Amino acid sequence: MNQLFFTQKIENGFAVFEEEEGRHLTSVLRKKTGDLLQLTDGKGFFYEAELTDAGKRQVLARIVSKTEAAILRPARLHIAIAPTKQMERLEWFLEKATEIGVDEITPLLCKRSERDTLRLDRLEKILVSAMKQSLRAWLPKLNQPTRFQDFVKKSGEAQKRLAWCADEPLPHLKNTLAANQDVVIAIGPEGDFSREEVQLALANGFQGVSLGQARLRTETAGLLAVGIFEILRY
Repeated sequence: MNQLFFTQKIENGFAVFEEEEGRHLTSVLRKKTGDLLQLTDGKGFFYEAELTDAGKRQVLARIVSKTEAAILRPARLHIAIAPTKQMERLEWFLEKATEIGVDEITPLLCKRSERDTLRLDRLEKILVSAMKQSLRAWLPKLNQPTRFQDFVKKSGEAQKRLAWCADEPLPHLKNTLAANQDVVIAIGPEGDFSREEVQLALANGFQGVSLGQARLRTETAGLLAVGIFEILRY
């Protein structure tokens, strides 16, 4: 599989491509009727399809075969991360985290957050592009920006970790994760979580963890957390 396309509109044996993806197929890549395509629905399946309509109004492909992607890990990773002031840094994180492997992302609105508005449509496109680039069949779920207080109170029963720069030594993230269990990892803004936020998180079942001795940028900390989870699953 050299090139992967994406659509979630798969009905009655046909894949219907959104305008942008369809235009990319026909106008940029010059795909023609009869060409075979590899595509994913972002929900864990790969498809082989034959392009049947390469018109300007619609682009359709007939499904030839469907294959379930191998489930590479038995646990889900949810990263909750404060949006960075410079959007390109957050976009970089989303791209790389998708390539490495993340299941869900929640932008966290913290007391010291540097940004509280996001163009989710643009961020979704970055996730789709990274999924296709890395030939993955799972599109990470991107949630609406959520206030930190609301998030920690509704974070479920997964392993819950709060990465922050404490005055006292904290266990390293890699030494706190149990194998084959879902995990939620919260990453704060450049100014770190406030003391009140830390106390609230700990009171709601989060464990404080370290990501090493160096002080990391938000997006670097997030990506390191993704990498640690990925390594531990093998």
